Amino acid sequence: MSDLAPPADPQARKAAIREQARKARVAQKDKDAVSRQICAAFTALPAYRAAGTVMWYVDAGSEVRTRHTLPEALTHGKRVVVPWCVVETNELELFRLESMDELVEGAYKILEPREELRRLPAKVVRPEELDLVMVPGTAFDPRGGRMGQGKGYYDRLLARARPDAPLVALAFDCQLFDEIPVAPHDVFMDLVLTETQALKGRGRG
Repeated sequence: MSDLAPPADPQARKAAIREQARKARVAQKDKDAVSRQICAAFTALPAYRAAGTVMWYVDAGSEVRTRHTLPEALTHGKRVVVPWCVVETNELELFRLESMDELVEGAYKILEPREELRRLPAKVVRPEELDLVMVPGTAFDPRGGRMGQGKGYYDRLLARARPDAPLVALAFDCQLFDEIPVAPHDVFMDLVLTETQALKGRGRG
C-alpha cells in the first residue's frame, strides 16, 4: 500500500492521493510485462470463463495496458465490448468490438470505435447486457474503493450495470492505498487485480 499523510480536507486529500497515484503509475517499470500479467489474471477468473459479454477498457496514458491482450480476447468466443466517450454529454457508450481495426485514436488520445461504426445497431451494447466489467482507475483501496479521473464517467456507466455483473478493476500495486475518500455516488469494485494481489471489494452491496 502507498503511504500518504492525509490532509484534513477530504477534497485536498483526494487530490493528493490522485497526484501520488498518477506519479507512481507513470513511474511503474516494465509496464507491458506487468500489464500482461494482470490481464492474464483477469482472463483466468471463473467469472471471465462464465461470461458471454465482457467489457474491456482500452488503456490510456499510464493505465494498466490492455491493448496487447485485446486481440487475444477477441478469439475467446465472447462478445467483447469497449467504452467510448461522448464528449458533448460526458457519458460513456458501449461498442461491440470484433477487430482492432475498428479502433482509432479519439477523445483524450484514447483508442475508440470509428465514428461511422459507433451507432450501427449490431455494434451498440447496453450496460445491462454486460456479464463482466473491467474497470480502470487512478487509485484503489482494499474495500474496492475507486478513484477515477474525477469526471464521473465510469460511476455513471457502472450504476447501470446489472448487480450480478462483477466489477473488476485492474491496477498496479503502486495504485493501492490503505483507504481513499469516497462519495455517495462512488461505486465500489467487486475485485481489484494487481500483479501480486486479488483484493475482494465490497461491491455494490
